[in-house]
Amino acid sequence: MIRFYIALVISKLAYYLIRTIRHSGGTSFAGMVALRICPNFLVYCKKFVNQKITITGTNGKTTTSGILASILEKNDAKIIHNVKGANMLTGIANVFALSLPCRVFDFAVLESDEAYLTKLYDYMPADFLIVTNLFRDQLDRYGELSTTAGFIQNAIDKSTPTLILNADDPLVANFGKNKKAFYYGFEHVEFYSNSHKSVSNAPEEIFNCVCSEELKYDTQFFAQEGHYYCPKCGYKRPEPNFKAYAKIYDDHTEMKVEFEGKSYDFRINLVGLYNAYNALGAISCSLLLDTPYETIKKAVESYQSIFGRTEKRIINGHETLIQLIKNPTGASEVLKTVDLNSNIIVAINDNYADGRDISWLWDSDFEQLKNAQKLVITSGIRAKDMALRLKYAGIPQDKIIVEEDIKKAIELVSFSNSEEKITILPSYTALLKITKMKFLKG
Repeated sequence: MIRFYIALVISKLAYYLIRTIRHSGGTSFAGMVALRICPNFLVYCKKFVNQKITITGTNGKTTTSGILASILEKNDAKIIHNVKGANMLTGIANVFALSLPCRVFDFAVLESDEAYLTKLYDYMPADFLIVTNLFRDQLDRYGELSTTAGFIQNAIDKSTPTLILNADDPLVANFGKNKKAFYYGFEHVEFYSNSHKSVSNAPEEIFNCVCSEELKYDTQFFAQEGHYYCPKCGYKRPEPNFKAYAKIYDDHTEMKVEFEGKSYDFRINLVGLYNAYNALGAISCSLLLDTPYETIKKAVESYQSIFGRTEKRIINGHETLIQLIKNPTGASEVLKTVDLNSNIIVAINDNYADGRDISWLWDSDFEQLKNAQKLVITSGIRAKDMALRLKYAGIPQDKIIVEEDIKKAIELVSFSNSEEKITILPSYTALLKITKMKFLKG
């Protein structure tokens, strides 16, 4: 225990030092120091939390956990939350190192990287686990989906949390077999949008049941999400405990959720069906925790995205929308929502945190941008590769500009007519750079 408190003191000092010297956000550094001094640091941390909720999956972890934390805080609960999305052990240790030992928290809302979930549970088993989805992502790091699913299954078997699972994802729903599980999913989705199309030009994938038979669908929303069944073994989408109905508009979603014979209405001020799924996961967990409906409703309607997840900013006087892209399914869903009348910047890096393999660009539906009315600028380490992808997507070459320096790319359009909107689509490390940039306005 003495080593734990020594780790707390030194990690806090290290954090303030790096903030002073490097002007860094320090989302993992203090946690790295704490774990180096006290390898069992997180074991001691769990004593300061009453209930631990973890969120994992390929896409939507940061938004789902952000909405859930906002709901619980609106309900006057004391929350500890890795709000900036640093979701490996060092990032989770970081938020505890900077928050303890001043208080005991009602809830820890912890976003966890899929591969690190089982390691987290070695130190801090969870009471609840929300699994959002499983899509192909960073093949150089995770391998195929079966590998990622294996990481999560190992964690579930180790910690046996109460599961809150996306029923519409056959890979996620399978985690609930012989476990204590609650399911959420969409019964019906309608699109009331000129720009947010319900169809994608991305290459279709065939999704197989655990028995290896090809799954069939009564309704397919995107990728493997939908109402599926196996004609061979009978495996099918489980009946959701939380049934949702959505109307998708250009800038928001109206959603009705049915649970235990009651109906709840919400307005979600985030774009796209993928964000409706994120909100539904958070709402489902909140209802399961007996959070009052009016509290959930107010928190969901007032939630503001951060850190590139449908983040809205003003840059040099321009309304700017920043949306992270990092894998084929996630990128294709984001691309459906892009304002084609805005100046568009696609900033792609291939650093370790992005994934070295950028073949996902060719499986993403960049054809959605072929009718872009203004400039499309490619930037980042793989700017030239991105420009080539856009050429084959059908975007006229006179509209494509390559500028590898991300700040210069943004300045190319942000010093123009102030009425023109900007859309920025960055990979993860490109997003980190953008968040640190200083602009004249915004």
